[in-house]
Amino acid sequence: MLYSCRGVSKRIMDKGQQAEYTAFEEKVKRSVCLDYVSPQATESVLKEALNQFGNVKNVHFIPNYLGPNTIGRSVLIEMEDPKQSKDVIFTINKFPFMISGMPRPVRARAAEIEMFDHRPAKPGRKIKCRWVEPNDPDFKVAKRLKLLAKKHAAEAATLLKLQLEEEQKLAAQQSRSLRSHYKKFETLDGVMADGAIKRLGNRYNLNVGEE
Repeated sequence: MLYSCRGVSKRIMDKGQQAEYTAFEEKVKRSVCLDYVSPQATESVLKEALNQFGNVKNVHFIPNYLGPNTIGRSVLIEMEDPKQSKDVIFTINKFPFMISGMPRPVRARAAEIEMFDHRPAKPGRKIKCRWVEPNDPDFKVAKRLKLLAKKHAAEAATLLKLQLEEEQKLAAQQSRSLRSHYKKFETLDGVMADGAIKRLGNRYNLNVGEE
């Protein structure tokens, strides 16, 4: 026995429901979905990073009920208008997305209706759920959907493993780059402090200022 749900269309539409759903569709058009956002990123951090594209109206973190809390999250960003959301998608997919001064492997794409956990029901459509017996015509369909869901879960787990490996490589690369830059600045600071820069300037007849 399997549990099956099916959408049923109805001809009668409520004007209030239609207006609510239309407003929701406009919200979707001006929203952006960011994938692989660091778990340490907060709403204020994301707003600060995205305010360069326009006014960020709302930030919603999509809950991850299956994976650990240490992996990257998906976030829905609502901008003020669709043009700003398109600018966010274009820029993030073309250039590194900087969060708190560090580049992050974030992917941006247009939001879709199914991404919103709190969304109004589509006017004229109602979902009906029922148990189906093995002799029911919908039993095979429900069984295929169940197997497909298991397949998608296995694929998602594999992709998650690859994603974590890539993030570890990126973190190691950023750490090496940070240490390298720190050593360079430390060397320059030492040269300025012990007067070596002035001696080099005198040796090669260069005008070296105090700064």
